[in-house]
Amino acid sequence: MGNVTFSSPLLSKDVTVYATAGDTHTLLKVARHHKIPIPFECEDGDCGSCVIEVSELSNKPFMAQDLTDKERATLVAAGKLTKAQIEESTLTDKPPRYRLACQYIVRDEDVLVKFSGEPGVV
Repeated sequence: MGNVTFSSPLLSKDVTVYATAGDTHTLLKVARHHKIPIPFECEDGDCGSCVIEVSELSNKPFMAQDLTDKERATLVAAGKLTKAQIEESTLTDKPPRYRLACQYIVRDEDVLVKFSGEPGVV
């Protein structure tokens, strides 16, 4: 079970919600369920409007799943991810900090999710 803390200028204060371990819902679905206003358009990883910054908040090993091919391509095209960062994440087995909320699946970890509220901008 993990806690997801959302931080954005759109929120009057940070909001922490509980995400059930083993649930395969994306972070975007978790946010929508809790009325967290992460911007989105396609919900399929093509547009990049739901870009977020994720950082770990616990001492547990970071367990986020690897980037999907679609997520990787969208983040590179948007300038949020470089080829060097892709290589580093592959070597260290740690995903990069920028992700797409529609692709990111929450694991058993506590994370901080930052977003600006403006589509495609963190």
